[in-house]
Amino acid sequence: MYSTDLRIRLDGALDLDPSHAPPPGDRLAAVLVPILDSGSVLFTKRTEDLSRHPGEISFPGGIRQEEDVAAVDTALRETQEELGIAPGAVEVLGALPAVHTFVSGILIVPFVGLLSDPPSLRPNPGEIAEVLTFPLDLLAAAEEEVEWELTVGVYRGHAYEMGDHTIWGATARILHSLLELVGAGRA
Repeated sequence: MYSTDLRIRLDGALDLDPSHAPPPGDRLAAVLVPILDSGSVLFTKRTEDLSRHPGEISFPGGIRQEEDVAAVDTALRETQEELGIAPGAVEVLGALPAVHTFVSGILIVPFVGLLSDPPSLRPNPGEIAEVLTFPLDLLAAAEEEVEWELTVGVYRGHAYEMGDHTIWGATARILHSLLELVGAGRA
């Protein structure tokens, strides 16, 4: 089972009790990086009518709410709202390094979680246009460093062309961090 190997590779590499405070004026968010037993990562494609990041590939997650005791609660609550995955169905292994989005002023805490293969999904049609899964090894092979001109500046970072889908931005930064830790696609 791929998840046993993944646990070994991530043992001691993830933050088991992350505590983050966003810079003044910014907000705290959390996402779940869902990994299936098969070694595939689950992503969402956001609907085109969302106010933030429409149509982009992302991990399930969102802004921390008052009822969320910890950032992991945010990630699990949002995953349930977006995909219908109950918090008890996720084995949270720990957190990757936080990622700050400068344009939107959000500090994102990404949690790695294992899911059974295949998970029972009920995507929220108001938020999720499509659910995607890509094997870790294929993601590692697709990784490239890019520099793109955008209307708000220049994006310099990693990108992953996966068929008709491009993973970039904060999601790519989180994914790159995971791939470095697990050594996917490397000898």
